[in-house]
Amino acid sequence: MNKLLYVMRTRLLIEKNQLTKVVIVHPAMRNLFIGLLLWPLYSQAQILGGPCQGCEALLEYGNKTLTSTDTLPGFKEGAPQMIIRGTVFQKDGHTPAEGIIIYAYHTNSEGIYPTRGNETGWGRRHGYIRGWAITDKNGQYTFYTFRPGSYPGRTAPAHVHLTIKEPGKREYYIDDIMFEDDELLSQSIRKGRKNRGGNGIVNLKEENGFFWARRDIFLGLNIPNYR
Repeated sequence: MNKLLYVMRTRLLIEKNQLTKVVIVHPAMRNLFIGLLLWPLYSQAQILGGPCQGCEALLEYGNKTLTSTDTLPGFKEGAPQMIIRGTVFQKDGHTPAEGIIIYAYHTNSEGIYPTRGNETGWGRRHGYIRGWAITDKNGQYTFYTFRPGSYPGRTAPAHVHLTIKEPGKREYYIDDIMFEDDELLSQSIRKGRKNRGGNGIVNLKEENGFFWARRDIFLGLNIPNYR
């Protein structure tokens, strides 16, 4: 066998009383090593929706029976009370999508993700103001909650995080719900949004003591690696 293939030659050098190990690797092996190092980054970039830290929180509903409507903790005492409603459409943009799980979470009125101390999993970071819904035969879903506050320091607009899961596909995030009347919603922030799943900037409409927000979702729209 050619000794230049798949063989590593080691020389020991002694410099300033330190032992240095020099490894000479055949180019083919070097490329293999580089490929192995880069593979995790490549595979992450190829997954549905791209990398998403915390998307697996969508699966943390446990034994809860999901319906098309959910009430997030803090709704009754929160202010102003808000109802988020919308329709999820298939990739064609017209056909309602049934059986889509939607995970929503947001801050309290002070811009904090509050915890009670007994949270597990991603609840330790997302807090307890979170909920899950699954679309009905008409593709509709509803969350009863309240308008969140912006983070302390007021550098980012207030928002509601949304993650979705289609049957047979990995969960992925879509654009946060933001509010048209938020003074922190600058033009640069608007331009930087990707419209993942459609436009998430909503106009609140007050009716019967509630603020209503409509967030329709379009599966696969502007979602990387969607097939």
